[in-house]
Amino acid sequence: MAADAAYALVQAAHNFGAVAVVGGPAAAWLWVREQRAVSNVLAWLTASGWLLQALSGVGFGVASYVSRGELPEVAGVALFALYVKVGCAVAGFSLAVLYLLVSPQRRAQMQRVIWPGLFIFGCAALTAAAFLRWFG
Repeated sequence: MAADAAYALVQAAHNFGAVAVVGGPAAAWLWVREQRAVSNVLAWLTASGWLLQALSGVGFGVASYVSRGELPEVAGVALFALYVKVGCAVAGFSLAVLYLLVSPQRRAQMQRVIWPGLFIFGCAALTAAAFLRWFG
């Protein structure tokens, strides 16, 4: 029962991260590109969401190991989906942090590319998650 509760808490964290990595870029791309302060908050939200995705992804493995004494076996389609998720997390987190590190003038130039890119990485990770869940 405790293992199920731990897994559910990890899943809840993972879900909130998923909302951030898709919702933040979608909002910035579609509605708030001209408002620097809001775009910066959404970039922080997106970077935090990717970090939460990565940490909670590790949390799934830890919860499985603690409850079953072994890591889940992932192969085939599920393994490919896991690689996609990890790649999206690395790329998404890196892009969000890069956006925050460049000058405000450069951010304005990046907006046409950064937000759609982050949105695509988020959608790709969520799609891969479905394959990881059902083929894993």
